[in-house]
Amino acid sequence: MKKKPHLFLLLLGAMLLTACKTDYEESTELFDLTIALTTQADADYSLEPLPVELRSTGSYTVTALTDTTDAKGMAHFKVPAGVYVASASATIKTGTNKLLIAHGTSGQIIVRGEEATTTANVRMALSRVSQLVIKEIYNGGTMKDDGKVFQADKCIILYNNSPQTAQFDNLCIGFCSPYNSQANNKWYDKSGQLTYEAENYIPAIDGIWYFPNTLTIEPYQQVVINCHGAIDNTLTYPNSVNYANPDYYCMYDPEVGYTNASYYPTPASVIPPSHYLKAVKIGVSNAWALSLTSPAVFLFQTQGTTPTAYATDVNNLTYIPSSAQTDINKVLKVPCDWVLDGVEVFAASYKSTNMKRLTPVIDAGSVELTNQHGHTVYRNVDKTSTEQMPENEGKLVYGYALGVDASTDPSGIDAETSIKNGAHIVYMDTNNSTNDFHERQKCSLRN
Repeated sequence: MKKKPHLFLLLLGAMLLTACKTDYEESTELFDLTIALTTQADADYSLEPLPVELRSTGSYTVTALTDTTDAKGMAHFKVPAGVYVASASATIKTGTNKLLIAHGTSGQIIVRGEEATTTANVRMALSRVSQLVIKEIYNGGTMKDDGKVFQADKCIILYNNSPQTAQFDNLCIGFCSPYNSQANNKWYDKSGQLTYEAENYIPAIDGIWYFPNTLTIEPYQQVVINCHGAIDNTLTYPNSVNYANPDYYCMYDPEVGYTNASYYPTPASVIPPSHYLKAVKIGVSNAWALSLTSPAVFLFQTQGTTPTAYATDVNNLTYIPSSAQTDINKVLKVPCDWVLDGVEVFAASYKSTNMKRLTPVIDAGSVELTNQHGHTVYRNVDKTSTEQMPENEGKLVYGYALGVDASTDPSGIDAETSIKNGAHIVYMDTNNSTNDFHERQKCSLRN
């Protein structure tokens, strides 16, 4: 495609899928692998020059290689036989205003060396950057004093990542099938592609939650949503979270069938009933089954209809492929055009079997989580944008040290301490969780 002089493509990152070992992993001979980027017919941006990242699915070979596309939108690699995943990401700007994100991710690419060159296509998809983002997900629980695990204290924190007041009607939260990243994923076809990607929807499993009234969030402010245990859990479990706060929201709707008292004790009296989210139950569980290891969470707005009307219309429901058409396998088809933000969480202890569920138009990457230790996945700070705001002079605090092992915020800015110091934080938003998130030692609500 002809380059557009007013567009600037910046590499944002890549994602990593994993697969089982094969009998050709130990080969040291190198073979040619070509990655060809493609766009939709009406795309108005260039595929050249654009960095493409290639990752292997095992430590036996390369961990990451990068090549820049040529005039034909192709990147070229020499690699040992093995299984790989290729991805590319770009921010498209006009002037100084971020408009779109372009992402592309391949399925699993098998290089056997039986042909001179292996070629794989990566289709670039466009998505818009949302004013409202998922700032943090706490879902894995924490250790009790007796060494056992308490996991009924989950939350999701939203954030207005802009200088304008945000208002949202019909705002919903769901998570993608299957429940866990390491599960047998029946949504992949024989070519290694997610079957729903071509149909431009995301399969929400178990149920969805929605705000019954318009949600208003002031600039650079957050909204805490308790998923399970909307009480002061620290009274019983000191390492847990206190949700007894009148500003917090909670998922609480026993009338719909989410009646498990272990997950849904009566909310703390200081939380007003107007802050109770409502649910539409799709599956058969008695508690919204947000994964304890690796949820793929997304935020969306229904358009032209209410959440209840859309989620109860049988025309919008389908079933997990190759599964019995029963309620336990029922999912809701959420159009990708309705999705505001999504985060793909991988289980840190299942590196060889994690598989993507969110499509590249929503999230082209992933972030790992070690559950049962009070850890969360937390959004990284956009260092440049945050430092450039005049009101932040003298208020930013550096030396962030709450990452887990090699996973940390590369900006070095301690966001929570800076916020308490009066700073406004702009978080990274590239629609790629590999770049946008890190694993945090504890939930920010515990500070």
